[in-house]
Amino acid sequence: MTLLGRMQSLLAALYDAPVAHDVHDYLITDPAHAAALQELPSPPGTDEQLLIAATDDGLELGLYLDASVLERLGRRCPLVALDESNLGDYCTALEGVSHFHYVTWSAGLDRRVSLLELELQAEVDKYASALSLLLAQREGRFPGELFQRLFEGCRLLPHLTAAERERYSEAHRCAARFCERLETRYLRRRQARPAALLAELRSFYRLGSHAKLRHALQFA
Repeated sequence: MTLLGRMQSLLAALYDAPVAHDVHDYLITDPAHAAALQELPSPPGTDEQLLIAATDDGLELGLYLDASVLERLGRRCPLVALDESNLGDYCTALEGVSHFHYVTWSAGLDRRVSLLELELQAEVDKYASALSLLLAQREGRFPGELFQRLFEGCRLLPHLTAAERERYSEAHRCAARFCERLETRYLRRRQARPAALLAELRSFYRLGSHAKLRHALQFA
């Protein structure tokens, strides 16, 4: 199985949300091809982008990931050892896999997905999947630095539009609040409750757009 396929399997198992489509089959690494598919004059300004087109038969999807990201992850696989050296590239790739998986899973249930919902779920997915990997790689020792690394001091890309900046900022804010409370309730108390944490993540995954936002902000 490819690295992206294994990352998708991690999300599918984490949320008990399998899909029939393998993300690797939809991978695009040529920026010129990604631009042409969107009829844009220049390559994407990011290392990751989910391409979606609605057709009479459903959706057409493609996941653009910069080849250099995959090259670096290939040299140091985060599924074997996730650390400061590959965390950034892992999050870039995982975000794309998250977008692809959530869209295909939702489409299978005939559910509409908002852009804000997509970004919020990806932020949670990055935290939850990295937490799962680090707990396994560190023999159950809690990675206390993970939340700070993912949610504090992050900066948005300068070329984003005002609407994009607002959407990404809101998704980041809601995900940070939700994940911080996950830690407080299930991981930082005297006795960790991993089964309850997993149940909460799976329940959150299945909420609709407005309910997901409300729950992220009100969960305590």
